Amino acid sequence: MAPKRGQGETDGRRLLAGVRALVRRFAVSERADVECCGMTVAQAATLEALEAGGAMRLGALGRRLGIKASTLTRNLSRLESAGLVAKVGEPEDARAVRVDLTEAGRRAAQRLWKQEAAFAEAVLAALPSARRRAVLDGLADLLGAVRQATEACCPGAFDHLMKDFPKGCGDDAERCR
Repeated sequence: MAPKRGQGETDGRRLLAGVRALVRRFAVSERADVECCGMTVAQAATLEALEAGGAMRLGALGRRLGIKASTLTRNLSRLESAGLVAKVGEPEDARAVRVDLTEAGRRAAQRLWKQEAAFAEAVLAALPSARRRAVLDGLADLLGAVRQATEACCPGAFDHLMKDFPKGCGDDAERCR
């Protein structure tokens, strides 16, 4: 019989529960944060991905966001209607389309980034000052350990899944915008 939650938990289970709780809390905070900017989390993520990676083909953007083409199309239609993104044809391939931020989209992405950075600073400020550096160092260690464990169980999977992200994004939280 498996132990009930909280009874006989291994450190691995505690890590999993802690990461899940952290992801949920950040997701709730992020939703509240972007809704006050008049957009959904998916729309905000689209702006941030384009701001970080520049113009992208639709397939690459969908993979980077982890969403299906139909969802991406709906998000892009709303963002395009709001004047935040524009579709640009590929000179070499008339069938291919890239999407890029407009100037208004760049400003919106920057506002979102500043809001998120302020939230992160508030989270750090809520920690005891003597532990802040250890928390940040621990996060970097955790990101590296996740990559190492992924490679150990599924060689090549990490790089394959991260191919549409900026270089270093899977290893360094500071470069992963």
